[in-house]
Amino acid sequence: MSSRHPPASKLPSPAERKVSTSTAGGARPRVVSSSSKLGENERRAPAAHLRKPSAATTGPERRTEKKEVLTRETVTARSRSPLKHTSESRVNARSRRDADRVPKPAERASASNSGSRKGLEEIPEIPWAPQATIIPHTTAPLASRVSIPPLASTAPQALQPQSLNQLSLDAQEAAIIEDLLFVFMGFEGQYIRFAETYNPSEEKDRLTGPQFRILAHLDPSLRDLTISMLKMATHYTAVEASIEVLSREEFGAVNHALCATVRHLLKDYLVLMAQLEHQMLTNPAFTLHVLNLHTKPTSHMLFQLYTVGSELLKANGVLEDDENSEDSSDDSDNLEGILESLREGGQAGLPAKKICKGGNVLGLITKRLASMSGDPAARTLLTRLLRDASRPYMAMLNEWLHHGGIKDPHAEFLIKEQKSIKRERLDQDYTDEYWEKRYTVRDSLVPPQLEGVKDKVLLAGKYLNVVRECGGVDVSKVVQDVPQSFDDPRFLENVNAAYAYANSSLFNLLLTTHALPARLRSLKHYFFLDRSDFFTYFLELGTSELKKPAKLVNIGKLQSLLDIVLRQPGSVAAEDPFKEDVKVQMNEVGLTNWLMKIVNVTGLDQDAATGAISNYTTPATQAPVTDDKDITGFDALVLDYAMPFPLSLVVSRVTLTRYQLLFRYLLSLRHLETLLVGSWTDHSKVLSWKHRSKNPRIEMWKRKAWTLRARMLIFVQQLLYYCTSEVIEPNWVSLMSRLNEGSEDVPHKAGEPAQVKRTVDELMQDHVDFLATCLKECMLTNSKLLRINSKILATCTMFANFTSSLSRYLVQADPELANAATAAASAASAPSKPAHGHSKSASTSIAFDPAKVDKMFDIMHKYEDNFSRHLKILLDTLNYLAATETVVFLSLCARLSTANEGAPGQGGDVYG
Repeated sequence: MSSRHPPASKLPSPAERKVSTSTAGGARPRVVSSSSKLGENERRAPAAHLRKPSAATTGPERRTEKKEVLTRETVTARSRSPLKHTSESRVNARSRRDADRVPKPAERASASNSGSRKGLEEIPEIPWAPQATIIPHTTAPLASRVSIPPLASTAPQALQPQSLNQLSLDAQEAAIIEDLLFVFMGFEGQYIRFAETYNPSEEKDRLTGPQFRILAHLDPSLRDLTISMLKMATHYTAVEASIEVLSREEFGAVNHALCATVRHLLKDYLVLMAQLEHQMLTNPAFTLHVLNLHTKPTSHMLFQLYTVGSELLKANGVLEDDENSEDSSDDSDNLEGILESLREGGQAGLPAKKICKGGNVLGLITKRLASMSGDPAARTLLTRLLRDASRPYMAMLNEWLHHGGIKDPHAEFLIKEQKSIKRERLDQDYTDEYWEKRYTVRDSLVPPQLEGVKDKVLLAGKYLNVVRECGGVDVSKVVQDVPQSFDDPRFLENVNAAYAYANSSLFNLLLTTHALPARLRSLKHYFFLDRSDFFTYFLELGTSELKKPAKLVNIGKLQSLLDIVLRQPGSVAAEDPFKEDVKVQMNEVGLTNWLMKIVNVTGLDQDAATGAISNYTTPATQAPVTDDKDITGFDALVLDYAMPFPLSLVVSRVTLTRYQLLFRYLLSLRHLETLLVGSWTDHSKVLSWKHRSKNPRIEMWKRKAWTLRARMLIFVQQLLYYCTSEVIEPNWVSLMSRLNEGSEDVPHKAGEPAQVKRTVDELMQDHVDFLATCLKECMLTNSKLLRINSKILATCTMFANFTSSLSRYLVQADPELANAATAAASAASAPSKPAHGHSKSASTSIAFDPAKVDKMFDIMHKYEDNFSRHLKILLDTLNYLAATETVVFLSLCARLSTANEGAPGQGGDVYG
């Protein structure tokens, strides 16, 4: 400091010290003495003139100067933030300090002459009185509502400070230190001002931070140090503007918590500014270098806050990102939001701009923390920011993990809830929407800390939500002793424990409270015709209705018949506690066409392929496999089952649809078997079939008919046995074994639900896999097998229904049967009609026709050829698929090959 205080300087007298105090102090509070208005003329005045006033005349001049300074202080007082000291206190304190400094002779002379000139010359000035106003409210409750002060460059010339080249090096340093304290708090100083390009009224300029310019003639050593310190002022102004933006409602609770932490840090920063100001006012050794050393750690902190804030603003689209930023906007999320608003009757507006909130904010801070891991100060600061910002996120996470609820007003949690998908619509949910789409993961909002366990988080809340809806969770109970932030070492343990608890709770609720195994066994009885004595009786009672076209069937009558059969004493179903849930329905779409529509669905997601089949149509060029216009009740009959919640999550509408497909297929085989057995009864009891004709060709034709009927019956019975005993039953045993295995208890603490080895989703997947395997191995998922199988079954059905016509053909082809039938008809009609008239009609209706034999052989040849050809195609296809896809088809090939025995060309039969 010796260079700044030359030893040759003379200490001033007390009177001169007061004059110097008034002059120097007047310059600090934006007041310019009269000496600044004197131009070059005063500086060229002789030294004798400067020393002219005597002791008697200096007293009144000093009183006049003091009065003028006080008056100007009142007029030019600038509005300040409540957190900062007023200009008056700064002026008074600065005056006391400068009184101890040694003023130069030129400064004393300037102060003397200013008083004498003031009395002689008064220059009129335009009053400059800027007013502070209150700006309107924003959604940021703590944002400043005081208007922005005017720029220093707009102040009148009379209020401009003294030029720096008129100040000594010490005075320059003192002025710059005071200006820096103003600038550090976001205000302009006398000599440090905003750059011309900065507009504080523009939000983007405030968010990027102002650039500063220093007035000319500052000492180079002071200028370089000052420029290096101005970065902290830029960062402070930008951070303060950033937290006002990020505190708005739409940016979410995580951003709000982050802004609250930054406000605490800025409060400490302002406390530091007050301490530095106290040092400036009381410590003569407080220099610019000391100020720089005191602000180094704080400058580094503000730089980190500025960097984090800038990245958040760029991610939110408030500031332009120079780099090619990734488009992480979740378009599907916006689409789902639009669809949900339409479902709820709202208006679908345009998608909102991208907002970085929730997990994105935590991920950004985590990424920054990882990149600054080598900086202890930055790591400590960013760790605090991450800890405090994650608290509201952890509150939402704990609510989801431990109560199964979502409290997410700003849509920033990683789990998204579709409130339009409600539990009441489960009976019409053909796409598993409630379980699959009611709660989904927002992949773009998953913080890095939860990336590895996001599936567990989703399932834990979903499971607990189901338990809560069944009354198994006390939502009023406050969760205690859980992690409150991401840096808690128990964080992952909390997620895993909550997942295990929710899984075991729902597993026990399904298997024990709601008896899922008993429900599955009930479904097996009704849909897979297990122990189906009751159903055979139902078909016998309802034959008269089921023979009608499906449109004419009385469903109410069939439901009454089913209820009677189910309550029949001694029946297996009579002991079933769930028999009230079985309902009768009619599906006017044939089984084969229904299956073909499912198989041929393209361009849809996998879940939708098993959805509302009536909404999906096959391509226009593809004709239906069967004609369902006059479908009968037997072909349209289907059972429905009312499954209560929460079992409807396991046996959903999609799952029940698979049960119905298998039921209709098994019912068609059972019905065809009944028709063929009825045909065998006719062949055994009807006279035309029992009579041994003298015509060997007729006997040969009978043997062909019996052989074909036996082959068809073997085919149907073997196929039915394969589907029930080799497909459904083994897979059913495997499903129940896995179910029982998963329900075994593992060691657990007292008072907690029994822990299970398997999860509820694994249970659901096992059930779906069981049905999918049954459908595939029953040949219901391959279009080629469906077509071939449909043609063979249609041939068998036509042959069984044609038995009565074949009986008439036999009577007409055999002369003995024809004569016997004519005689019987004549005897029966003799009492009522003349003999000659009846004999004429009888002879025309049951007359012997030798050509009928050839026609009968032609008909039989067509049936045999059709059945044998399609059976061979089916066996070849099954052999190919057994080698490429499903090995179990080999046993079916072995069974169905027995139906090919006795075919023409294999048993030596020839046509007569």
